Amino acid sequence: MSDDVKLKQDLKRLIVERLRLEGLTPEKIADDAPLFGDGLGLDSVDALELVVGLEQEYGIVIKSHEIDKTIFTSVDTLASFVQSARGGGVQGAPPSATGAPDKHQKHDEHEEGHGRPRSA
Repeated sequence: MSDDVKLKQDLKRLIVERLRLEGLTPEKIADDAPLFGDGLGLDSVDALELVVGLEQEYGIVIKSHEIDKTIFTSVDTLASFVQSARGGGVQGAPPSATGAPDKHQKHDEHEEGHGRPRSA
């Protein structure tokens, strides 16, 4: 099974389990089926829950300006986004397993000193 096929299967499982879509199995979701509207009927609350799930599952950070219909159109577009956000790493593996730095680690030398009281 290719990494792309496995990623799409994993995304479908995430959608069904994370959003608690009763009566729907991952196998019933077509790769190109619309996730919102006439497709699965997801709404904006589902989108936010999906963002959290993707960040937790794949160790990626999704910025607010990246949350739009082009990414969340279908499982195909989600898979492309996840692959791109992971830098083409091993799909489904935690960031440390790919040798890539963990994007959740925050170290910015420019932020040092913030929060210190100013001297008068």
